[in-house]
Amino acid sequence: MAALTPIESVSADEITVDAFPFARVYKSGRVERFIGTAVVPTGVDSATGVVSKDVLVDPATNLSARLYLPGHPQPDRALPVLVYVHGGGFLIESAASPTYHNYLNALVAAAGVVAVSVDYRRAPEFPLPIAYDDCYAALRWVASRPPDEPWLAEGQADLGRLFVAGANIVHHVALRVGEKGLGRDDVVIDGLLLIHPFFWGSEPIGSEPDASDTERQRTEQMWRWACPGTTGVDDPLINPAAEGAASLVALPARRVVVAVAEKDALKDRGRVYHELLTTSGWKGEARLEETEGPDSSHVFHLVNPACDISVNLLKTVAAFINSGHSSGE
Repeated sequence: MAALTPIESVSADEITVDAFPFARVYKSGRVERFIGTAVVPTGVDSATGVVSKDVLVDPATNLSARLYLPGHPQPDRALPVLVYVHGGGFLIESAASPTYHNYLNALVAAAGVVAVSVDYRRAPEFPLPIAYDDCYAALRWVASRPPDEPWLAEGQADLGRLFVAGANIVHHVALRVGEKGLGRDDVVIDGLLLIHPFFWGSEPIGSEPDASDTERQRTEQMWRWACPGTTGVDDPLINPAAEGAASLVALPARRVVVAVAEKDALKDRGRVYHELLTTSGWKGEARLEETEGPDSSHVFHLVNPACDISVNLLKTVAAFINSGHSSGE
Protein backbone atom coordinates (compact mmCIF):
# COMPACT_ATOMS: atom_id res chain seq x y z
CA MET A 1 0.00 0.00 0.00
CA ALA A 2 1.66 3.22 -1.17
CA ALA A 3 2.02 6.23 1.10
CA LEU A 4 -0.11 9.29 0.47
CA THR A 5 2.11 12.30 -0.20
CA PRO A 6 0.71 15.86 -0.13
CA ILE A 7 2.34 18.01 -2.81
CA GLU A 8 2.41 21.80 -3.11
CA SER A 9 0.77 22.73 -6.41
CA VAL A 10 -0.16 25.82 -8.37
CA SER A 11 -1.66 24.16 -11.45
CA ALA A 12 -4.98 22.38 -11.78
CA ASP A 13 -3.10 19.48 -13.41
CA GLU A 14 -0.64 19.08 -10.58
CA ILE A 15 -0.97 16.35 -7.97
CA THR A 16 -2.18 17.23 -4.50
CA VAL A 17 -2.29 13.69 -3.11
CA ASP A 18 -0.26 10.82 -4.53
CA ALA A 19 -1.48 7.35 -3.56
CA PHE A 20 0.07 5.44 -6.44
CA PRO A 21 -0.51 2.61 -7.34
CA PHE A 22 -4.07 3.17 -6.08
CA ALA A 23 -4.96 6.71 -7.11
CA ARG A 24 -3.92 10.33 -7.48
CA VAL A 25 -5.88 13.47 -6.72
CA TYR A 26 -5.24 16.66 -8.71
CA LYS A 27 -5.67 20.28 -7.73
CA SER A 28 -8.68 20.53 -10.04
CA GLY A 29 -10.38 17.81 -7.98
CA ARG A 30 -9.95 15.17 -10.68
CA VAL A 31 -9.25 11.68 -9.30
CA GLU A 32 -7.23 9.20 -11.31
CA ARG A 33 -7.50 5.56 -10.17
CA PHE A 34 -4.97 2.96 -11.28
CA ILE A 35 -6.46 -0.27 -9.93
CA GLY A 36 -9.98 -1.50 -9.33
CA THR A 37 -11.25 0.32 -12.41
CA ALA A 38 -12.11 -2.63 -14.67
CA VAL A 39 -15.81 -3.35 -15.13
CA VAL A 40 -17.78 -6.22 -16.62
CA PRO A 41 -21.29 -6.14 -18.11
CA THR A 42 -24.41 -7.73 -16.69
CA GLY A 43 -26.12 -10.69 -18.31
CA VAL A 44 -26.17 -14.46 -17.95
CA ASP A 45 -23.07 -15.99 -16.38
CA SER A 46 -22.00 -18.95 -18.51
CA ALA A 47 -20.48 -20.86 -15.59
CA THR A 48 -23.40 -20.63 -13.14
CA GLY A 49 -26.45 -19.52 -15.12
CA VAL A 50 -26.89 -16.60 -12.72
CA VAL A 51 -28.58 -13.56 -14.30
CA SER A 52 -27.58 -9.99 -13.39
CA LYS A 53 -28.76 -6.47 -14.17
CA ASP A 54 -28.03 -2.91 -13.01
CA VAL A 55 -30.75 -0.77 -11.44
CA LEU A 56 -31.00 2.84 -10.26
CA VAL A 57 -31.78 2.99 -6.55
CA ASP A 58 -31.85 6.75 -5.92
CA PRO A 59 -31.93 9.24 -8.82
CA ALA A 60 -31.10 12.11 -6.45
CA THR A 61 -27.65 10.70 -5.66
CA ASN A 62 -27.26 8.44 -8.72
CA LEU A 63 -26.95 5.48 -6.35
CA SER A 64 -27.20 2.19 -8.22
CA ALA A 65 -26.93 -1.51 -7.51
CA ARG A 66 -26.27 -4.70 -9.43
CA LEU A 67 -28.91 -7.38 -8.88
CA TYR A 68 -28.37 -11.13 -9.23
CA LEU A 69 -30.89 -13.95 -9.61
CA PRO A 70 -30.18 -17.70 -9.75
CA GLY A 71 -30.61 -19.13 -13.22
CA HIS A 72 -33.07 -21.80 -12.07
CA PRO A 73 -34.94 -20.57 -8.98
CA GLN A 74 -37.56 -22.85 -7.45
CA PRO A 75 -40.93 -21.54 -8.67
CA ASP A 76 -42.77 -22.33 -5.43
CA ARG A 77 -40.19 -20.88 -3.02
CA ALA A 78 -39.29 -17.26 -2.34
CA LEU A 79 -35.54 -16.75 -2.16
CA PRO A 80 -33.48 -15.25 0.66
CA VAL A 81 -32.17 -11.74 -0.05
CA LEU A 82 -28.52 -10.76 0.31
CA VAL A 83 -27.45 -7.11 0.29
CA TYR A 84 -23.73 -7.17 -0.52
CA VAL A 85 -21.23 -4.36 0.06
CA HIS A 86 -18.02 -4.61 -1.95
CA GLY A 87 -14.58 -3.82 -0.50
CA GLY A 88 -11.69 -1.67 -1.68
CA GLY A 89 -10.86 0.44 1.35
CA PHE A 90 -13.71 2.87 0.50
CA LEU A 91 -11.53 4.09 -2.39
CA ILE A 92 -11.42 1.61 -5.26
CA GLU A 93 -13.47 -1.20 -6.89
CA SER A 94 -17.20 -1.14 -7.66
CA ALA A 95 -20.19 -3.42 -7.94
CA ALA A 96 -19.23 -3.96 -11.60
CA SER A 97 -15.63 -4.98 -10.85
CA PRO A 98 -14.74 -8.43 -12.22
CA THR A 99 -13.59 -9.56 -8.76
CA TYR A 100 -16.91 -8.83 -7.08
CA HIS A 101 -19.12 -9.68 -10.05
CA ASN A 102 -17.57 -13.14 -10.35
CA TYR A 103 -17.80 -13.72 -6.60
CA LEU A 104 -21.48 -12.77 -6.53
CA ASN A 105 -22.23 -15.09 -9.45
CA ALA A 106 -20.64 -17.97 -7.53
CA LEU A 107 -22.28 -17.08 -4.22
CA VAL A 108 -25.76 -16.58 -5.67
CA ALA A 109 -25.54 -19.96 -7.40
CA ALA A 110 -24.27 -21.69 -4.25
CA ALA A 111 -26.70 -20.07 -1.81
CA GLY A 112 -29.77 -19.69 -4.00
CA VAL A 113 -30.35 -16.04 -3.13
CA VAL A 114 -31.42 -12.80 -4.73
CA ALA A 115 -28.38 -10.53 -4.29
CA VAL A 116 -28.20 -6.75 -4.36
CA SER A 117 -24.61 -5.49 -4.75
CA VAL A 118 -24.50 -1.81 -3.78
CA ASP A 119 -22.51 0.56 -5.99
CA TYR A 120 -21.95 3.16 -3.28
CA ARG A 121 -20.09 6.42 -3.87
CA ARG A 122 -16.39 6.26 -3.01
CA ALA A 123 -13.81 8.49 -1.40
CA PRO A 124 -12.03 10.79 -1.99
CA GLU A 125 -14.70 12.45 -4.15
CA PHE A 126 -17.35 11.33 -1.66
CA PRO A 127 -15.65 10.86 1.72
CA LEU A 128 -17.08 8.84 4.56
CA PRO A 129 -19.73 8.70 5.89
CA ILE A 130 -21.28 8.95 2.39
CA ALA A 131 -20.68 5.26 1.68
CA TYR A 132 -22.53 4.42 4.90
CA ASP A 133 -25.40 6.68 3.83
CA ASP A 134 -25.61 5.02 0.41
CA CYS A 135 -25.60 1.48 1.73
CA TYR A 136 -28.24 2.28 4.33
CA ALA A 137 -30.36 3.87 1.59
CA ALA A 138 -29.94 0.78 -0.58
CA LEU A 139 -30.99 -1.49 2.29
CA ARG A 140 -34.11 0.61 2.90
CA TRP A 141 -34.83 0.46 -0.84
CA VAL A 142 -34.71 -3.34 -0.72
CA ALA A 143 -36.94 -3.39 2.37
CA SER A 144 -39.51 -1.19 0.62
CA ARG A 145 -40.06 -3.82 -2.08
CA PRO A 146 -39.80 -1.26 -4.89
CA PRO A 147 -42.87 -1.80 -7.09
CA ASP A 148 -40.89 -1.54 -10.32
CA GLU A 149 -38.41 -4.27 -9.34
CA PRO A 150 -39.86 -7.78 -9.94
CA TRP A 151 -36.82 -9.58 -8.54
CA LEU A 152 -37.72 -8.20 -5.09
CA ALA A 153 -41.46 -8.82 -5.39
CA GLU A 154 -43.56 -10.78 -2.91
CA GLY A 155 -43.22 -14.47 -3.73
CA GLN A 156 -39.86 -13.93 -5.46
CA ALA A 157 -37.84 -12.50 -2.54
CA ASP A 158 -38.29 -13.48 1.12
CA LEU A 159 -37.53 -10.38 3.21
CA GLY A 160 -37.93 -12.49 6.33
CA ARG A 161 -34.56 -13.92 5.34
CA LEU A 162 -32.61 -10.71 4.73
CA PHE A 163 -28.81 -10.79 4.99
CA VAL A 164 -26.14 -8.11 4.72
CA ALA A 165 -22.54 -9.04 3.87
CA GLY A 166 -19.34 -7.02 3.60
CA ALA A 167 -16.96 -5.55 6.13
CA ASN A 168 -16.68 -2.21 7.98
CA ILE A 169 -19.69 -0.72 6.21
CA VAL A 170 -21.94 -3.58 7.29
CA HIS A 171 -21.29 -2.76 10.94
CA HIS A 172 -22.25 0.89 10.48
CA VAL A 173 -25.29 0.16 8.35
CA ALA A 174 -26.51 -2.25 11.04
CA LEU A 175 -26.06 0.41 13.71
CA ARG A 176 -28.05 2.82 11.55
CA VAL A 177 -30.84 0.27 11.15
CA GLY A 178 -30.91 -0.21 14.92
CA GLU A 179 -31.31 3.53 15.37
CA LYS A 180 -33.61 4.47 12.49
CA GLY A 181 -35.15 1.21 11.28
CA LEU A 182 -35.79 0.05 7.74
CA GLY A 183 -39.06 1.85 7.16
CA ARG A 184 -41.09 -1.35 7.59
CA ASP A 185 -41.70 -3.22 10.82
CA ASP A 186 -42.20 -6.53 9.03
CA VAL A 187 -38.65 -6.57 7.60
CA VAL A 188 -35.81 -7.64 9.88
CA ILE A 189 -32.21 -8.64 9.30
CA ASP A 190 -31.77 -12.37 9.72
CA GLY A 191 -27.97 -12.33 9.48
CA LEU A 192 -24.89 -10.15 9.13
CA LEU A 193 -21.62 -11.37 7.61
CA LEU A 194 -18.50 -9.32 8.32
CA ILE A 195 -15.75 -10.81 6.17
CA HIS A 196 -12.21 -9.59 7.00
CA PRO A 197 -13.54 -6.24 8.28
CA PHE A 198 -11.40 -3.09 8.16
CA PHE A 199 -11.21 -2.07 11.81
CA TRP A 200 -8.15 -0.50 13.43
CA GLY A 201 -6.89 1.45 16.45
CA SER A 202 -3.93 3.48 17.67
CA GLU A 203 -2.70 0.87 20.16
CA PRO A 204 -1.45 -2.38 18.57
CA ILE A 205 -3.20 -5.54 19.69
CA GLY A 206 -2.36 -9.20 19.20
CA SER A 207 0.18 -9.66 16.43
CA GLU A 208 -0.20 -6.16 14.99
CA PRO A 209 3.05 -4.22 14.35
CA ASP A 210 3.91 -1.15 16.42
CA ALA A 211 3.60 2.48 15.39
CA SER A 212 7.00 2.51 13.68
CA ASP A 213 5.92 -0.06 11.09
CA THR A 214 5.57 1.35 7.58
CA GLU A 215 2.54 -0.76 6.70
CA ARG A 216 0.75 0.37 9.85
CA GLN A 217 1.44 3.99 8.96
CA ARG A 218 0.15 3.45 5.43
CA THR A 219 -3.04 1.80 6.69
CA GLU A 220 -3.72 4.74 8.97
CA GLN A 221 -2.92 7.23 6.23
CA MET A 222 -5.32 5.51 3.85
CA TRP A 223 -8.05 5.76 6.49
CA ARG A 224 -7.50 9.52 6.81
CA TRP A 225 -7.78 9.89 3.06
CA ALA A 226 -11.09 8.00 2.98
CA CYS A 227 -12.43 9.93 5.98
CA PRO A 228 -10.72 13.35 6.11
CA GLY A 229 -12.99 14.51 8.94
CA THR A 230 -11.89 11.65 11.18
CA THR A 231 -10.46 12.13 14.66
CA GLY A 232 -7.92 9.40 13.83
CA VAL A 233 -7.78 5.63 14.06
CA ASP A 234 -9.59 5.62 17.38
CA ASP A 235 -12.58 7.16 15.67
CA PRO A 236 -15.54 4.79 16.30
CA LEU A 237 -16.00 4.67 12.52
CA ILE A 238 -12.88 2.49 12.30
CA ASN A 239 -12.47 1.34 15.92
CA PRO A 240 -15.70 -0.12 17.33
CA ALA A 241 -13.85 -0.74 20.61
CA ALA A 242 -12.89 2.92 21.05
CA GLU A 243 -14.18 5.13 23.82
CA GLY A 244 -17.54 6.52 22.80
CA ALA A 245 -18.25 3.76 20.25
CA ALA A 246 -21.82 2.54 20.06
CA SER A 247 -22.76 -0.53 22.05
CA LEU A 248 -23.54 -3.64 20.03
CA VAL A 249 -26.27 -4.76 22.41
CA ALA A 250 -29.03 -3.57 20.07
CA LEU A 251 -27.43 -4.81 16.82
CA PRO A 252 -30.51 -5.58 14.70
CA ALA A 253 -29.77 -9.09 13.51
CA ARG A 254 -30.63 -12.58 14.67
CA ARG A 255 -27.22 -14.00 13.72
CA VAL A 256 -23.74 -12.69 12.95
CA VAL A 257 -20.66 -14.29 11.42
CA VAL A 258 -17.29 -12.56 11.70
CA ALA A 259 -14.72 -14.11 9.35
CA VAL A 260 -10.99 -13.61 9.91
CA ALA A 261 -7.88 -14.99 8.23
CA GLU A 262 -4.62 -16.07 9.86
CA LYS A 263 -2.32 -14.08 7.55
CA ASP A 264 -4.48 -10.95 7.53
CA ALA A 265 -3.12 -8.00 9.53
CA LEU A 266 -6.73 -7.10 10.41
CA LYS A 267 -7.55 -10.47 12.00
CA ASP A 268 -7.16 -9.41 15.65
CA ARG A 269 -9.59 -6.51 15.16
CA GLY A 270 -12.15 -8.97 13.83
CA ARG A 271 -11.66 -11.16 16.88
CA VAL A 272 -12.14 -8.15 19.16
CA TYR A 273 -15.35 -7.27 17.34
CA HIS A 274 -16.70 -10.77 17.90
CA GLU A 275 -15.78 -10.52 21.59
CA LEU A 276 -17.45 -7.10 21.88
CA LEU A 277 -20.59 -8.57 20.41
CA THR A 278 -20.70 -11.65 22.63
CA THR A 279 -20.06 -9.67 25.82
CA SER A 280 -22.38 -6.74 25.02
CA GLY A 281 -25.59 -8.41 26.17
CA TRP A 282 -26.77 -8.85 22.58
CA LYS A 283 -29.20 -11.78 22.42
CA GLY A 284 -28.35 -13.17 18.99
CA GLU A 285 -26.08 -15.96 17.80
CA ALA A 286 -22.50 -14.87 17.08
CA ARG A 287 -19.91 -17.02 15.33
CA LEU A 288 -16.22 -16.43 14.66
CA GLU A 289 -15.05 -18.13 11.46
CA GLU A 290 -11.24 -18.42 11.40
CA THR A 291 -9.32 -19.57 8.33
CA GLU A 292 -5.75 -20.76 8.77
CA GLY A 293 -2.96 -21.68 6.41
CA PRO A 294 -0.25 -20.07 4.28
CA ASP A 295 -2.77 -18.70 1.76
CA SER A 296 -5.10 -17.16 4.34
CA SER A 297 -4.33 -13.54 3.49
CA HIS A 298 -6.74 -10.61 3.47
CA VAL A 299 -9.74 -11.36 1.18
CA PHE A 300 -8.12 -14.58 -0.05
CA HIS A 301 -11.56 -15.70 -1.27
CA LEU A 302 -11.53 -12.88 -3.82
CA VAL A 303 -7.84 -13.07 -4.74
CA ASN A 304 -7.85 -16.83 -5.34
CA PRO A 305 -11.45 -18.05 -5.44
CA ALA A 306 -10.55 -21.52 -6.70
CA CYS A 307 -8.31 -22.54 -3.78
CA ASP A 308 -9.62 -24.94 -1.14
CA ILE A 309 -10.00 -22.39 1.65
CA SER A 310 -11.91 -20.04 -0.66
CA VAL A 311 -14.27 -22.80 -1.73
CA ASN A 312 -14.80 -23.72 1.92
CA LEU A 313 -15.56 -20.12 2.89
CA LEU A 314 -18.08 -19.84 0.06
CA LYS A 315 -19.79 -22.98 1.33
CA THR A 316 -19.79 -21.56 4.86
CA VAL A 317 -21.46 -18.34 3.73
CA ALA A 318 -24.05 -20.24 1.68
CA ALA A 319 -24.80 -22.56 4.59
CA PHE A 320 -25.20 -19.63 6.96
CA ILE A 321 -27.76 -18.04 4.67
CA ASN A 322 -29.72 -21.27 4.34
CA SER A 323 -29.73 -22.31 7.98
CA GLY A 324 -31.47 -21.03 11.11
CA HIS A 325 -34.63 -18.93 10.80
CA SER A 326 -36.57 -19.42 7.62
CA SER A 327 -39.91 -17.70 7.24
CA GLY A 328 -42.56 -19.22 5.06
CA GLU A 329 -41.34 -22.80 5.45
